[in-house]
Amino acid sequence: MVLLLVAPAVAAGIVLLLPSARAIMRFCAMGTITTATVAACCAWRTFAGGSLQAGEWFRMDMLSAWHLVLMAGVFSAVSLYAVGYFSKELESGAFSRGKAARYAALWFGAMDAMTVVLLTDNLGVMWVGIEATTLLTAFMILTHSSPASLEAMWKYLLMCSVGVALAFIGVILAAASAESAGLTGAQVLSWTHLLDAAGSLSSAHVKMAFIFAVVGYGTKAGLAPMHSWLPDAHSQAPAPVSAMFSAFMLNAALYCVLRSLALVEAVTGSDGWGREVLLVLGLVSVLLAAVFIVGQRDIKRLLAYSSVEHIGLIAVGIGLGGAGAAAALLHAMNHSVAKTLSFMSAGRIGQAYGTNDMRRISGALHAEPLWGTGLLLGIMMLAGMAPFGIFLSEFLILKSALEGGRYLLAGALLAGLVAVFVGVMRHAIGVSWGAHEGIVRNVGAGWLDRFLVAGAILVSLVLGIWPCSRLWHVLEMASALTGGMP
Repeated sequence: MVLLLVAPAVAAGIVLLLPSARAIMRFCAMGTITTATVAACCAWRTFAGGSLQAGEWFRMDMLSAWHLVLMAGVFSAVSLYAVGYFSKELESGAFSRGKAARYAALWFGAMDAMTVVLLTDNLGVMWVGIEATTLLTAFMILTHSSPASLEAMWKYLLMCSVGVALAFIGVILAAASAESAGLTGAQVLSWTHLLDAAGSLSSAHVKMAFIFAVVGYGTKAGLAPMHSWLPDAHSQAPAPVSAMFSAFMLNAALYCVLRSLALVEAVTGSDGWGREVLLVLGLVSVLLAAVFIVGQRDIKRLLAYSSVEHIGLIAVGIGLGGAGAAAALLHAMNHSVAKTLSFMSAGRIGQAYGTNDMRRISGALHAEPLWGTGLLLGIMMLAGMAPFGIFLSEFLILKSALEGGRYLLAGALLAGLVAVFVGVMRHAIGVSWGAHEGIVRNVGAGWLDRFLVAGAILVSLVLGIWPCSRLWHVLEMASALTGGMP
């Protein structure tokens, strides 16, 4: 497990020594896949044999292992995609060795920081990891420097830094709650020790700590109404960065909220106080995203608001608890798959048409068959169309709400999902079909591109048609760590 923490940092140093931009991008892909393979092996050991421990401050349980699998898949796919995405710039020299080295070093740094977030057992170290992801990924937005990308970077940096500062107050309050339990030293920041002493912690301190954590980490996760940085950052960053942001970084921030939820539920006797907070914010996120999706013109901003919707759905599922929480973790994987495919396809479509404005894009299925198909199917996945995985996880979340007697919540959620479906499919139809009068540049599609698109589609279909019992067992075990049954 220690190798997972060290390898990305070493790789970040190696890329600075490589002689060419092309060599750097290829090493970035190979290094990412190697690290992801190790991560997947560690996660598999956890699924099969229980938690792994590395010293006093690092620990992998079912919840962290599940998110580690998501991270490994997203980073691997996107690193391979980036080689083709930047290929024209590599050939022309626009993507220089210096740019490539900066991009790859920040990429590995972000991967390392998110790994720290997932594996640490310490509130303070988790906070440092999330703050590090903000500082490292902010400069990735500026890969293609422009006034708009600079504005998006500063907005992202300002809002997320303020959010993480609020989360730090939550860390302090959580540590202060341990005074009545007699914890000392590093124990006051250890999740394990705090949960073991939950009955002796100050309930008022823990509740306040949770509110600060939800607002702080929720800002980074893109929960409404703290989401306003997200559309700008996603639309201005290059497609590989947007895919990483949406498909996993938001999940990493929400993971911190889930850890805080476990603590507040343990302290309050699992009375649902913390889950109610997530239900409200989750529903607000879905409904607000539905409103903004309908009127979008930029395809990457459309996908960004889709992320607000799906992070909100995950929050609602976690808030429902029980089977709803398990469905929420399944939804996190389904969303990661669909959003990776969608941003990869949107990025290449944008290169082909020279714009992300959907009013100037039509006939994508004819002009770029692979990427047009990938974008259409990706949007269909995100819209919740059967038989893809998101349909199943959304159905299970709604089913959990109805079985829990939350009919008003289920009705509002269903209304939001219907509005999103109509909005995104209207955009998808306009982009995919019709005649295009302008010039469309052939961006090409190699065997690796076909593998990535086909792989994402296949994974989504498998998750939608055949969610095996072993997978559901892992989801139940992982979701139990978010605060137990309602």
